[in-house]
Amino acid sequence: MDSLLLTRRRLLAGAGALLNIGGIQIAWAQSPAKAPPARLVVVMLRGAVDGLSLLAPHGEAAYYEARPTIAIGRPGEADGLLKLDSLWGLHPALAPMLRYWQRGQLGFVHASGSPDATRSHFDAQDYMESGTPGRKTTPDGWLNRLAGVLVGDHATPAAQRLQALNLGPVMPRIFSGDATVASLASGQAAVTRGVLDRPRFAGAFAELYSGDDRISQAVREASATRAEIMDRLASDDPKADQGALSLNGLPRDTARLGQLMARDARVRLAFVPVGGWDTHANQGNGRGQLANRLALLAQSLDALAQGLGDRLDETSILVLSEFGRTLKQNGTGGTDHGHGNVAWLMGGGVRGGRVHGRWPGLDAAALYEGRDLAITTDFRDVVADVLEQRFRLADAALARVLPGMDRRQPVGLFAERSAA
Repeated sequence: MDSLLLTRRRLLAGAGALLNIGGIQIAWAQSPAKAPPARLVVVMLRGAVDGLSLLAPHGEAAYYEARPTIAIGRPGEADGLLKLDSLWGLHPALAPMLRYWQRGQLGFVHASGSPDATRSHFDAQDYMESGTPGRKTTPDGWLNRLAGVLVGDHATPAAQRLQALNLGPVMPRIFSGDATVASLASGQAAVTRGVLDRPRFAGAFAELYSGDDRISQAVREASATRAEIMDRLASDDPKADQGALSLNGLPRDTARLGQLMARDARVRLAFVPVGGWDTHANQGNGRGQLANRLALLAQSLDALAQGLGDRLDETSILVLSEFGRTLKQNGTGGTDHGHGNVAWLMGGGVRGGRVHGRWPGLDAAALYEGRDLAITTDFRDVVADVLEQRFRLADAALARVLPGMDRRQPVGLFAERSAA
């Protein structure tokens, strides 16, 4: 008889269980817990990073032939590549990223980029941030359009507050548009309280803009957003930032961004612009100018992941750059504007520990215009994988975010669909 005495807790425990009572089978299933909302951080490496140094094909002789002094040494050599497999090696300055690769939380898409042929930084960044390569008349950015899709067409300003966050004082092209976007100041200004944070002045300012006109409403929303950001960033230890890694403040900034996203589930979209990748001269190899920048980048991405903590599981960190650089080094020990590049994807659900996309090779016949890595994966297909698999956008919503895109075969960046 004891075997037939079931408590309600035992009956409801588990999913897909099968109960047999007197030869009668009763099956039941629990509704799975709703997954936390997906999040996306886009990191833009402005200036066209050299993807052939960042993730180098050490298995191809053409790589070393084209770069006699700036190629990264083979795995096992001094300042050589960190071997990922028989073809690929990671720049040694990116060593902090290796553990994410080994955990399956980091993957790459090589030979990716914009199908537009421009070698202009300004135009290429504009096209990548608008999500419409070759079209200069697009009024808004794709990350702003995504914010609009996520919040809905009739959301109030308060409902949009802190959903989208830009790191830095200048609103970028990718966030231009109708959806509300907050800015998180970089450096010490991110947590420094000013005159308007004092109750006396804040009250006077609020009274000045207490009307119902659009400017007053915008000012009130901006003030409320700042107050909430300051509250989320307030540290229990006033010395918490002392001694932190700081090269132009970026690791500290990304750590704060990660902490803010970990503390406030409303922040679903963020943008981090990182300049300084235009290496026309003295690029270096395993050491030098580019290596120093990549070390900063690795520290910053690691700080972002550490700041997110467990929230990394629901976050996709997408790293893009407007185009790559020439295969051959130039006469000043650098590389010039190229075409194909490498995109990164880090975080939850990613099929990490592998290089995605079709590698075209570096043979002369395979090069774009006889000089550059060809593009075999449109960067918008990488973005679309994130939007479809992590945010579960249907075709109509995807078309709003990436208008005019001819969606090809998914890149396969995620193991399975995950809840939005």
